[in-house]
Amino acid sequence: MSLSHWWILPGDPNAWWVLSGTTLLGLTGGVLGSFAFLRKRGLMGDVLAHAALPGICLAFMLTGSKHPLWFLLGAAVTGLAASLVITGITRFSRIKEDAALGLVLSVFFGIGIVLLTHIQHSDHGNQSGLDSFLFGQAASMVESDVRLMGGVAVLLLVLSLLFFKELKLLCFDASFGRSLGFPMGRIDFLLMMFLVVAVVIGLQAAGIVLMAALLITPAAAARFWTERLNRMIIISAIIGAASGMIGTAISAAGYNLSTGPLIVLSATAMFAVSMVFAPRRGLLAKWIRLLETRRRVARERILSGLYDLLEQKRAETVGAAELEAVFPSFRRDLSVMKRLEKEGVLQLCRSGARISEIGLTPKGWDEARDTVLRLRMLDVWLMHEHELDQVLPDREREEAEIPESIRPKLMELIKRHNLDPSWHPRLHEGGSAS
Repeated sequence: MSLSHWWILPGDPNAWWVLSGTTLLGLTGGVLGSFAFLRKRGLMGDVLAHAALPGICLAFMLTGSKHPLWFLLGAAVTGLAASLVITGITRFSRIKEDAALGLVLSVFFGIGIVLLTHIQHSDHGNQSGLDSFLFGQAASMVESDVRLMGGVAVLLLVLSLLFFKELKLLCFDASFGRSLGFPMGRIDFLLMMFLVVAVVIGLQAAGIVLMAALLITPAAAARFWTERLNRMIIISAIIGAASGMIGTAISAAGYNLSTGPLIVLSATAMFAVSMVFAPRRGLLAKWIRLLETRRRVARERILSGLYDLLEQKRAETVGAAELEAVFPSFRRDLSVMKRLEKEGVLQLCRSGARISEIGLTPKGWDEARDTVLRLRMLDVWLMHEHELDQVLPDREREEAEIPESIRPKLMELIKRHNLDPSWHPRLHEGGSAS
């Protein structure tokens, strides 16, 4: 059933109640999902959502009512039981957390399906509609449902704000928090309870299968945009709320589509946009940085290789065939060499269409010497790390910044190893030597 079945008249108050409910649900899921994502509890939301099904069925079997409050209590009890079982398995056995999550999810969901099947084949005259909790049914929400959901969501947001410092410690450095005297075990359990309640209030709108996506997807999307927790929570909340609004609006547009999956698809679309276009962590930004790095490395490779060869021959130019014999990638870097020629760094002599001889311009000599000096500093830094009492960063060694404090010592080491790039035609005119 979609919203289009009943959201027809403009200004229908029930439509606004549904919109308010899904927006609040997305906002709450975005905030709490940020902590779960950073705590590496991405699967926990999925487990809690599936563990809610037996609670809902038991609540119906015991009360015979489909009031959301009974379902909330039943789902909270089984969700709490699932989290305790996971904690017990990981604490008192050698089973890893991911295996425990998969085990508990399967068992609780299996029990829920068994109970649901039993209810459907029993004499309960009011059992219709329980299976809608599998995929959600936002259109069935009424004012009382939204009021209950909104009250619980606001309470969760207030509690998250009050325990922000403790939750931040839990996500980033639980050991440090424990050394400061914070009961990190209880705070971890508190976060689990927040997630249980958030999952339960979202079951009617998003369903058991899709509720986990509302917790993790906005947080994962927000992580692409910032490295600061408070900004990540705000962005995640905005993405979650916007997903709820967009999914509800599309469902109401009359395409006869369910609201819950549309909310999840909206959040997924925002995640995809974030993954591609985020300014620092996005794929596009990484691709641009990769291109820039490749161009810079190719530039340094050409200048340093050419300088080394000219220094060895004590010449101002070198033949293209000779350069290619030493550097097989010479032809592959031809576009970079042409760019260096346009920048006034290289002199390329041509015989017909082919490059026959290569040399450096005065500007090129200075840049090539600086490049070679920097690379040789990195080499001697690596050779004398213990003497310098400073370790060369392992990653992206060619991009490592050389601290000013160790430059004088590196120059001494370069001269000790006779690696000083001293060759320059202008310095050797008339037979003078460095």
